[in-house]
Amino acid sequence: MTSFDPIYSLSPEKITERSEPDLEAVYRAIGSVPTYRWGYYKNPDYMRKLRKRASAIFLSDYETHPERYVAGEVPRLPFADREFDLTLVSYFLFAYQDRLDYELHRESILQIMRVTCDEARIYPTVTFEAQPSEYVPMLQSDRALNGFQFTEIKTDFEFLVNSNSYLRVTRAQLVL
Repeated sequence: MTSFDPIYSLSPEKITERSEPDLEAVYRAIGSVPTYRWGYYKNPDYMRKLRKRASAIFLSDYETHPERYVAGEVPRLPFADREFDLTLVSYFLFAYQDRLDYELHRESILQIMRVTCDEARIYPTVTFEAQPSEYVPMLQSDRALNGFQFTEIKTDFEFLVNSNSYLRVTRAQLVL
């Protein structure tokens, strides 16, 4: 397992300093936001409990296995071609469509697929406003991405309204 994020340039202490206030801000605001479904998380208190637990597990692993965590930013990925069998992208592309332009999405997918052998999964396919990303159909028809196949896969998980699918990206099969 390898994880890639700009935050990994920080020490565990600095990440803790940042993450605790962020979690509290989300906790205070999220109960009043109508774009969330509480099936899995049940309620804001339970979500907070699970996220604190996940944060503790992450920080322990981050300290114990720093080699698993690589600092950096897309679209520049410091990995070898086809280094990973499966690449997962969660709550970055599409969700931040209002802040990240189409070119960054396209270049990120090109780089993600450069370092991926089999498939990449990008979740969710909606923005934080719970709207389908306008970039998904644009990517599917982009000539620079003709070598890839895009399939939207439904899931049972839905926290953000309409976030019950991910985009599966694979290399297109050649038809002879």
